Amino acid sequence: MKTWNWKKAGLRYASLVLGGALLLPGLTAQAAAPYTASDNDTFWLLSKKFHIPVQQLIHANPKVKPRNIYAGLKLNIPSGSVKAMAAPSVTAQSVTTMAGQSLSFSKVLEVKATAYSDAPEENGWGPVDYFGNRLKLGTIAVDPRVIPFGTKVYITGYEFNGLPKGGMVATATDSGSAIKGNRIDVFIPGSRAYVNNFGFQNVKVYVLK
Repeated sequence: MKTWNWKKAGLRYASLVLGGALLLPGLTAQAAAPYTASDNDTFWLLSKKFHIPVQQLIHANPKVKPRNIYAGLKLNIPSGSVKAMAAPSVTAQSVTTMAGQSLSFSKVLEVKATAYSDAPEENGWGPVDYFGNRLKLGTIAVDPRVIPFGTKVYITGYEFNGLPKGGMVATATDSGSAIKGNRIDVFIPGSRAYVNNFGFQNVKVYVLK
């Protein structure tokens, strides 16, 4: 049996103390940022969100079962050479955007979000909102009984390349027959086929003061 010569390896027993870090050949220490999972999170979606390989996420969370990620679960997002995208910072009645802007809000809603385009099939009155304004990024359709028309909101929790990363400010100026209760429809510039890739997503809506 081959034995290991600790002296030749340049290691000393005295240097190994409880709580010390031992770096094995080929491995390096890596910083990680804390992250709280939401209901729809998976390692695959998080890898796209933070631009990190899936296997790297799995290695950073050895006690987490990939198929058992639930809302509130604490995860480690490796930073390495890629800066992890920080979640919006929320303090008492204010939320800080990715750009560092602090926004005061009156309440937070958990809603189901869909998206729509300016295609004629989706807009019988033309590419305009309920008030006749041209549809643009930042327009959302709402149930005015839940979110009154004219309300400004900050939306987070979505995952789509056609929207600002991390969150966006929007205004409730449109409505739709299918938008009832805790639902919003987010206008996204682009073809109907492209916008349909948004699907259904659970998001947070901060109703701004």
